[in-house]
Amino acid sequence: QVQLVESGGGLVQAGGSLRLSCTGSGRAFSPYAMGWFRQAPGKERVFVAVTRSTDGGAYYADSVKGRFTISRDNAKNTVYLQMNSLQPEDTAVYYCAAPDRISGNYYRVMEHEYDYWGQGTQVTVSS
Repeated sequence: QVQLVESGGGLVQAGGSLRLSCTGSGRAFSPYAMGWFRQAPGKERVFVAVTRSTDGGAYYADSVKGRFTISRDNAKNTVYLQMNSLQPEDTAVYYCAAPDRISGNYYRVMEHEYDYWGQGTQVTVSS
């Protein structure tokens, strides 16, 4: 079955950086978009970034644009989220997600567009 496993979370001071990884198994992920979402304490899970399969193009939430970079290594079935200039408001559990449908050039930004989710990795940014 399809599984996604995130890693790389931790505690970092404001202004610091972390790189999250998400490795998939159970199928090849290269034909599919891959996304990152996050859920802060007491809040709903929200979109962070997505990379599409066709050209590796990326789309970001306004809150992380210019600070976060999503990338993928299809040979390793892995997607990354490089997070720079982290702020306390970035504190959340970060989830990677994959859809069951090929979307071409379309950027999937809604939760319901994804079928598989990792268990999440905690990112805590101290002030």
